[in-house]
Amino acid sequence: MKLARFGPMGQERPGLIDHHGALRDLSAVVPDIDGAALSALDALRAVDPTSLPLAPADARLGACVTGVGKFICIGLNYADHAAETGADIPSEPVVFMKATSAICGPNDDILIPPGSEKTDWEVELGVVVGKRLLNASEDEAAAAIAGYCVVHDVSERAFQMERGGQWTKGKSYDTFGPIGPWLVTPDEVGDVDNLHMWLEVDGRRYQDGSTRTMIFKPAFILAYLSQFMSLQPGDVISTGTPPGVGLGQKPPVYLRPGQEIRLGIDGLGEQRQRTVAG
Repeated sequence: MKLARFGPMGQERPGLIDHHGALRDLSAVVPDIDGAALSALDALRAVDPTSLPLAPADARLGACVTGVGKFICIGLNYADHAAETGADIPSEPVVFMKATSAICGPNDDILIPPGSEKTDWEVELGVVVGKRLLNASEDEAAAAIAGYCVVHDVSERAFQMERGGQWTKGKSYDTFGPIGPWLVTPDEVGDVDNLHMWLEVDGRRYQDGSTRTMIFKPAFILAYLSQFMSLQPGDVISTGTPPGVGLGQKPPVYLRPGQEIRLGIDGLGEQRQRTVAG
């Protein structure tokens, strides 16, 4: 099942992608795609998509989940990305938070912060929680995954590494967290440990990797995080990026206003954004 949200910013409606790839309006079934809906996915699976009205063909897509309580990120979680940054392989997941106010639709403009010279890109696999977890086992964590999505973990490297070493400051500017286009339930994803993922800037492919080089896998990450905090339905965990980020280029390459970014993950859809001065 592929779930989505569509409509003007702040007025999004819940949606479902039918077997022909058309977007259907779910608002007669659930108020929105949020923690409550994700806790009751069996009810959504019982819906006949052909009974739902079609969404407008030109509808804007919003973030595929709303009401996100926590937006948690895992750093240096791909062996080949750690190598390109010169970092050691972490012995435990590197955890930081991204402000939920950074969340936006998959095709919305990305704002370049005033004075920024080091805004960077990162295609990532997002995991959306469907059940509360606390001190969970890996099996319990795997069963609590509502679905997966594409996350663009936009990062301002100077804010991240040159302003006191607190990563959250470089990760949280408004629009730095496009999510979607879809939330895809695990039964439709296939082998989550072998998904091709890619990112292009102005038609040049910089990232061309796979989840197979991920160090800590999704179920382990959720179980690990649940030692330190409860995870709630609707929480989003962004699980790290493969090599090819701007910081890793020689010399480094960063985003500037007026560029186009395309990124995607097999089976989870694509995003397309323009960069604009913020």
